[in-house]
Amino acid sequence: MTCSSDTRIDFAAAGAAAIGGAFTAEILRCMGEFNDRPVIFALSNPTSKAECTAEDAYSNTDDRALFASGSPFPDYTAKDGKKLRPGQGNNAYIFPGLALGIICAGIIDISDDFLLLSAQALADLVSEDDLNHGSLYPDLADIQKCSIAIAKRVVEHAYETGKASVKPQPLDTEAFIRAQMYDVYYQSALPATYSWEEDVTTPTVSPV
Repeated sequence: MTCSSDTRIDFAAAGAAAIGGAFTAEILRCMGEFNDRPVIFALSNPTSKAECTAEDAYSNTDDRALFASGSPFPDYTAKDGKKLRPGQGNNAYIFPGLALGIICAGIIDISDDFLLLSAQALADLVSEDDLNHGSLYPDLADIQKCSIAIAKRVVEHAYETGKASVKPQPLDTEAFIRAQMYDVYYQSALPATYSWEEDVTTPTVSPV
């Protein structure tokens, strides 16, 4: 592949062919020349089949790449010392929120637009901080926040298009969704226990 200003275009590299190393250093460097923030999707699993590693993507684009992969990759330290966080393109970002919205609104006809809305809702959650750290996705630690935002978009669209079977439409969509969610926090079922101070002595009771 030869980089040429005559053929310069803006594009993203997306791979899902399970050909390890398909995105060569030359291809990645060209991506860096074509784009200020080259977008690299190396989506093949397992890691050995990934089109490139996160380190490959960052190091060959002067640490400017926005990277996502199918397999998890460790953080990468950029030349300026900043930690770059590879995003993982996993359906775990989408299906919990999509399913939650479907259940909450009682959607029977699940059309493609719900999938598109879910993807758009997730994209809206990508922050400048995520982009500054080279990631195309929010931190997976924020998955509950992502799921609620996606479910909210799904539920609202369901009522707008008449596909919701749960009536009436809730006045506060987010509060309605949160009320349906399983609460993983619970009170301990164990009886309360108390420590006994070592220097405390039990008084002796003299017989009458």
